[in-house]
Amino acid sequence: MFSKTCEHGIKAVIYIAAQSLDGKRVKIGDVAENSGSPEAFTAKILSSLTKHNIVHSLTGPFGGFYIETEKMKTIKMSDIVQAIDGNTIYNGCGLGLSECDEEKPCPMHNKFFEIRESIKKMLTETDIYSLALNFKNGNTVLSR
Repeated sequence: MFSKTCEHGIKAVIYIAAQSLDGKRVKIGDVAENSGSPEAFTAKILSSLTKHNIVHSLTGPFGGFYIETEKMKTIKMSDIVQAIDGNTIYNGCGLGLSECDEEKPCPMHNKFFEIRESIKKMLTETDIYSLALNFKNGNTVLSR
């Protein structure tokens, strides 16, 4: 559903948020290890998420990545998806056609539209705080 970059970005944000709930800042290596992605790839993703003001970064011995708890409650999954993948999940054709619209729909257009609207609703209603809390409490996992 999401690009690999977006999947890793979502996992990284959830991990950072969960650590931030305990007042911790995390280093790139720690994020990479706990989100299951290579360190250089994680650094690139976190750079983009920092530019989009989703995560914050401090340099130095007590630095690292973090998200303020109050901000976690306002960051939605859709913000992460938008920062990494843009609007493709909402606009792309279900069959991958270069053009697909109401005038000339693909065979899956109407069904895919309904699914896409459900996904959009879920992404815009799900905040990072609740995902981080579930992860921190051991109710969910980021890797297997």
